[in-house]
Amino acid sequence: MLILDGKIASAAIKESLKTEVIAFTKQGKRAPHLAAILIGNNGASETYVASKVKNCAEIGFQSSLIRFDENINEKILLDKISELNNDENIDGILVQLPLPKHINEQKIIEAISPLKDVDGFHPVSAGKLVQGLQTFIPATPFGIMLMLEFYNIDTKGKHAVVIGRSNIVGRPMSILLSSNTKYGNSTVTLCHSHTHNLKEICLHADILVAALGKPGFVKADMVKEGAVIIDVGITRVEDATAKSGFRIKGDVSYTEVAEKASAITPVPGGVGLMTIAGLLKNTLQAYKQRM
Repeated sequence: MLILDGKIASAAIKESLKTEVIAFTKQGKRAPHLAAILIGNNGASETYVASKVKNCAEIGFQSSLIRFDENINEKILLDKISELNNDENIDGILVQLPLPKHINEQKIIEAISPLKDVDGFHPVSAGKLVQGLQTFIPATPFGIMLMLEFYNIDTKGKHAVVIGRSNIVGRPMSILLSSNTKYGNSTVTLCHSHTHNLKEICLHADILVAALGKPGFVKADMVKEGAVIIDVGITRVEDATAKSGFRIKGDVSYTEVAEKASAITPVPGGVGLMTIAGLLKNTLQAYKQRM
């Protein structure tokens, strides 16, 4: 059984990006610059954004972290995004989700310039992805594809099952796995909360992507012998025995499923690290296009 280690794969990608950044700066060009907007003090969001800022520094990117109180007026947020859109020294913009309930999430996503949409959530980015055009791919599905490439996982002609249909992971993942590319060309079944016979469908999966946000949902009796398991779930579960008071759990019951899988991503240490790698690659792409 192969552990699809996100730490190893992301480190290799980051080293490659770092080399490119050094080459640009030696030519007298500025480094790529990512601007992140964080609203409120959600613990998980704080952790994610801090990790993104740290990773930017490690490979030589510039980064700006812009914080707002959770009661921020929507117009103030939109004005800040407009300012960043027009800033020639900013290459990528991300607004950390989820947003407070009084803010229209879709309006915020659409306010970001498609040229700086390094999260890949803008409708322009999504439309280009569907048509197979070059675009910013949502960071998590992009990271998963980078992982499949790094470990040379054969996807051609395989049956891939994706559990979860969000615009952030499930839908773009199904498009990428079915696309006519080296690590695509799978036959994809996209499952969701209204899917009948989910267990039976999963048992036919050569590649199973779990992205539904329910800790330990996928059990061994849902997995075919020798399947490749991609666990996208990252949920904080209270645990009094942990120093932090919680543990990070994936959507897959790792211990029992690992015994049947040919390859599996751990949580933590798997897809989460690759998501950041995908974001960094998108930011460098935005920088190159703008330069």
